[in-house]
Amino acid sequence: MGNRGGCLHDTAQRIVRPHRPCAECQRARYDLFRERWGAANRDLTTAARPSADDMDRVLHAERLGSGGAKRTYRDRLSHLPAGVMVADDEHRAFLVHERRLLRWTFAGYEAQKARGDDVELAVLTPRSVVRAIAEGFPVGLHPSASTA
Repeated sequence: MGNRGGCLHDTAQRIVRPHRPCAECQRARYDLFRERWGAANRDLTTAARPSADDMDRVLHAERLGSGGAKRTYRDRLSHLPAGVMVADDEHRAFLVHERRLLRWTFAGYEAQKARGDDVELAVLTPRSVVRAIAEGFPVGLHPSASTA
């Protein structure tokens, strides 16, 4: 997965766009994503091992609404696994990391105050990917997430 027109630090940001791991250059990650995505999204596909086209079709539909607008949904922080990207009401992007939110910047992640688990946020990561992460797909993070 290359950087396609933006500053993407890590997997968390890439799957927001949404890009799944590449089947050619990241075969092991692709196979793991495919396995976890398929297990977590049995209601979205009839295939036990969904193809890249199957996953891409779902991701595209989850990503774009009518007129090409970015599609998001709202959920409580307590319902989201670590590795998911969210936005607050001021449209600032955050990474859910170890029960806290790290603000995304072009330079990397910045520490933010802890938020209550009941806060409701706009979820930027497509719902099927949130499910795959909750099913155990590991999200690779930029080093700034560990130091923020």
